[in-house]
Amino acid sequence: MINVRNAVYKSLLSSEKENKFSNIELSAAIERYQMDKFEKAQFTALFYGVIEKSITIDYLIEKYTSKKVSRLDYSVLIILRLGTFEILYFSTPDSAAVNEAVKLASRFASRAKGFINAVLRKICSEKDDLPFPKKSDGVLYYSIKYSLPTWICSSFINDYPDIAEDLMNCSTAQRKTTLCANTLIISPKQLKDQVNGAFGKYANNAVITDLPVSQIKALKSGEAFVQDEASQIQTKVLSAEPSMNVIDVCACPGGKSFGAAIAMKNIGSVTSFDIHSSKLPLIEKGAGRLGISIIKTAQHDSTVAKEEFINKFDRVICDVPCSGLGGLSKKADLRHRDEKLNDDLPDLQYKILSSSAKYLKNDGVLIYSTCTLRKVENEDIVNRFVSENTDYVLEDFEVTNDLRSKRGMITLFPNIHETDGFFIAKIRKIK
Repeated sequence: MINVRNAVYKSLLSSEKENKFSNIELSAAIERYQMDKFEKAQFTALFYGVIEKSITIDYLIEKYTSKKVSRLDYSVLIILRLGTFEILYFSTPDSAAVNEAVKLASRFASRAKGFINAVLRKICSEKDDLPFPKKSDGVLYYSIKYSLPTWICSSFINDYPDIAEDLMNCSTAQRKTTLCANTLIISPKQLKDQVNGAFGKYANNAVITDLPVSQIKALKSGEAFVQDEASQIQTKVLSAEPSMNVIDVCACPGGKSFGAAIAMKNIGSVTSFDIHSSKLPLIEKGAGRLGISIIKTAQHDSTVAKEEFINKFDRVICDVPCSGLGGLSKKADLRHRDEKLNDDLPDLQYKILSSSAKYLKNDGVLIYSTCTLRKVENEDIVNRFVSENTDYVLEDFEVTNDLRSKRGMITLFPNIHETDGFFIAKIRKIK
């Protein structure tokens, strides 16, 4: 058996120092240590939990050490974060959490052992009355309460003032696994029975299960793939049919291409672009596992239209790079995204939309989508495009009787629809 806390410490330290994506480090650690089922569950809960709660934890560390976390040695900071997380959010008894942190310090930060012990004991003694911001402190209150950067809190408050705190609260809610049934092989009912799941609310092929991904045999057999219901709704709105020509301009890791090909009954063609050629094998391997033969991949920068493809496609999937705020509960790293990385996104998104629209035949349909909830990346982009391009119009659509678009656009919210936060717009070419 491995010492799980030692493993968590090393992975958190590696992620912090080398700026690694947490999912990649998690997978590597599980493989490296050959963890059993219990170890894997404990490691995952501690590793992701510390990353998810680190904004709140760092605030407290600064209060109790009177030092900026940036001034603390990495080893000391990681041990304090892990200990504080166990005290506040995990099932570990306070004394055990402190003792385990001191053991880590003895091995990895021996000079700071007494300091770490004192700080964590102080947090334990005041855990029912911690020095958190008050509501009168404004955005800082929400940031520390929900462990979100202030810019994300401000974005929700500015764009959705009536439900902003609900959105923040959903950012830590752990949802079940949503699958898309591969109807080339299996029916949604058969998949539902196989995983002891339930049907989704809105998408025909959506099946929701409590099973962890590692225990879902349908993923290995090609009978299903993991895809949030919001993305499956996008496929439903696309309405791709057999014998159509479809292009997915920002395709990796391939879920929307797979959904289109399955809707087309594997008849016709799906062209899947991505700017990174190294990612294309993800689509090719996924298509092979699902038994899809109509997908062809190519490296291409979709800010520029490929001349030979202009006016050649019935459907265009334009799921653009975005800030990802609709998936905060699934991707802890998004909480630590530099706000400045968002500055160029609207310009990039508009360029991709403008170039990709050229691929449509007359009467063809483009679906513009993002997995974010920032209006500057959603409605603002689409409204600008249709106002500047009179050959294209927004077209209303119905997902279910109680889920309809307004002016050809819809925003899905985790607190309302129980999906990822997601934006969909349907644009038709009329000339």
